[in-house]
Amino acid sequence: MEKVSNTAYSVGCDDYDIDLFESQYKVPHGIAYNSYLIQSETGVNLLVDTVDKRKAQEWLENVEEVLNGQPLNYLLIQHLEPDHSGSIDVILNAHPEATVVCSAKAWQMMENFAVSTIAPEKRLTVKEGDTLDLGDRLLHFVQAPMVHWPEVIVTYDDKDKVLYSADAFGKFGTRDADEPWEEEARRYFLNIVGKYGNPVQTLLKKAANLDIQTIAATHGPLLKDNLGHYISLYDTWSSYRPEKDGILVLVASIHGHTNVVAHKMVEILEAKGQTVKLMDITRCDIHEAVAQCFVYPKVLLLASSYDAGVFPPMERLLTLLTHKAFQKRTIAMIQNGSWAPTAANAMKKILEPCANLQYVEPVVTIKALLKDSDLPALEQLADNLIAAE
Repeated sequence: MEKVSNTAYSVGCDDYDIDLFESQYKVPHGIAYNSYLIQSETGVNLLVDTVDKRKAQEWLENVEEVLNGQPLNYLLIQHLEPDHSGSIDVILNAHPEATVVCSAKAWQMMENFAVSTIAPEKRLTVKEGDTLDLGDRLLHFVQAPMVHWPEVIVTYDDKDKVLYSADAFGKFGTRDADEPWEEEARRYFLNIVGKYGNPVQTLLKKAANLDIQTIAATHGPLLKDNLGHYISLYDTWSSYRPEKDGILVLVASIHGHTNVVAHKMVEILEAKGQTVKLMDITRCDIHEAVAQCFVYPKVLLLASSYDAGVFPPMERLLTLLTHKAFQKRTIAMIQNGSWAPTAANAMKKILEPCANLQYVEPVVTIKALLKDSDLPALEQLADNLIAAE
């Protein structure tokens, strides 16, 4: 059992069998459902969150192994999403002696996630600034509404200097996944939490006042080293600032002709000294494309016209971006259409809800095949995109 500290254990489970998290996000390296058991030196046992019902039995065995016959005094519920609340009944059936601790909003929602009735004397409601004395430490509760549900609280252990951060600082992948934290944490954040940048900024400001030595999220590994790096990335992502310089080129082609144009634009831009990333959104992970749109300050969209609109893979990507508060970016467009090009207008229409987007002219129209006569317009668009602030 991995230790969080000398008196706290990670008792969660890794799910290697799941293919789609929340039935939409690809997780080639699985997902971790984290839960933590704090055992104070005064004999008080507190469990932080439960796990998805997929792993309920394995998780219960982990909890019981650490408890080793001792009672469970408290169950702290920070977040009611089913991947964290799916085993509330399992633990309360095993430990009816436990007092359940959560926010007032969580109590309003609880009956949707726990079948068993929790008696009034077994309920403890906490709010911003409240503490829970475990004898050798105080747990400090911080409200984090809309990070990324309204009932969320996070918890700071002032003895171990641990922030139990709920879904904040989580990532896709099991705890032992051999991969950089940043890549899957970015994809997780920008697709799941990304709409709620302002609440995350509020939470970061609160966390800045705490002496944090470990971040224990409900997904992914424990974070103990170089915490400033992780916090800095969260600040960048949640404020919608670009993470690096360069131009992201996104292409959606039906028969491959628009792909030819995309590769030509990459060639032109790189010849002008630009860092360029090309993604074919008909084949790549669409949610990785969403994340990459927040990485770069400038995005070039190339798409085929389709049914008087835009090719559906591009339509889906742009729709997802509007859901995730895409903003503060420079956009250029190239459309392809054999007789009635419509992609550019359709793309701009989809992006109308997004704030602070700057569009670069000209919109270049390709009629099926790239021709030598199209090259001056591509060069002009490249120059204008580079020059745009």
